[in-house]
Amino acid sequence: MLIELRDMFKTYEVGTQQVHALRDISLSIEENEYVAIMGPSGSGKSTLMNIVGCLDTPTEGSYLLKGTEVAALDDDELAEIRSAEIGFVFQTFNLLPRMTAFQNVELPLIYGRAARHTRAERVWETMDAVGLRDRAHHRPNELSGGQRQRVAIARALINRPSIILADEPTGNLDSVTGEEIMQIFRALSDAGNTIILVTHEQYIAEHATRIVELLDGRIASDTTT
Repeated sequence: MLIELRDMFKTYEVGTQQVHALRDISLSIEENEYVAIMGPSGSGKSTLMNIVGCLDTPTEGSYLLKGTEVAALDDDELAEIRSAEIGFVFQTFNLLPRMTAFQNVELPLIYGRAARHTRAERVWETMDAVGLRDRAHHRPNELSGGQRQRVAIARALINRPSIILADEPTGNLDSVTGEEIMQIFRALSDAGNTIILVTHEQYIAEHATRIVELLDGRIASDTTT
């Protein structure tokens, strides 16, 4: 099993109040699944995404990633897991404006100290996968919103992670461009990638093969599409 969440709670202290963001979450996700996490604002989707992405840890319960208990890891170990196992795609792209598309995609490999010849080969391969080879030497401000998101997806793929974690990846795009981006995710899923998509839009969630709906920090439904 790739991901196992068991009896998981997440509570935040806000002043003198306790906010229960997640309540008794148990969820398993296998390799190669394409899962959408849905729910209204305040349902716990972002908190769940942060925990699955090793950006946060549960207050109670267990999160096993490839059999490793995430809550037992220190900050350096969490950072290493994020780099090796998880590729992030954000609504706001998060590209460095002074770097070309190629350089933005290459950056995780530089941080990982990959050899130069390996980096170039991997970047071209990944940019081909998202159909953006001809825009490799353009900077973000020279690209459309859809092209920027393709760069962000390529950057998420570059370390060949176990999980692609996408947070509202079409939120800043028009419906036609958003559909093009969702087709890329479908192709990545068909190629064997594990994708977890966080969205509040039903029509976006329906691209996944499984929809987990949250409400008030609990799993309200878990269905196969």
